[in-house]
Amino acid sequence: MKSRRHFAIRQILGSERVSTQEELCDALRRKGFDVTQATVSRDIRELRLIKVPTDNGYSYAWPEAKIPMQLQRAKRVFSDSVVGLDSSENIIVIKTLPGAAQSVASLIDSLDNPQILGTVAGDDTILVVIRAKERVAEVKYYFARLMQP
Repeated sequence: MKSRRHFAIRQILGSERVSTQEELCDALRRKGFDVTQATVSRDIRELRLIKVPTDNGYSYAWPEAKIPMQLQRAKRVFSDSVVGLDSSENIIVIKTLPGAAQSVASLIDSLDNPQILGTVAGDDTILVVIRAKERVAEVKYYFARLMQP
């Protein structure tokens, strides 16, 4: 449950500005997590989130120097190799440059995302099997964010 919650926090911080622990609690509750402020406080500490100044005060963010190397590599590989995403039911289809699918699929498998059952790669196409079809949009959005330079 904790790894799913941490994954959700990553998504939340990637898509919206969060200034307080209470705002993060509310965002997690909207995603279906039953959390307390104490749980969110522990998550913030474990994820080593920092507060950065913004135009309207402060918000939580990932320190650039502390982004896990695996995530940095994933962003680089996705932005350099992935050319498209689509989905059907509980499968995401990823199109890559010719010859890149197996390395991208291996990278996806190494992310240890609890929503992903596994991947099958050809030369330029990857099938990513998602545990529950309700989570496909969430994982697809995560991949789309990795594609951005």
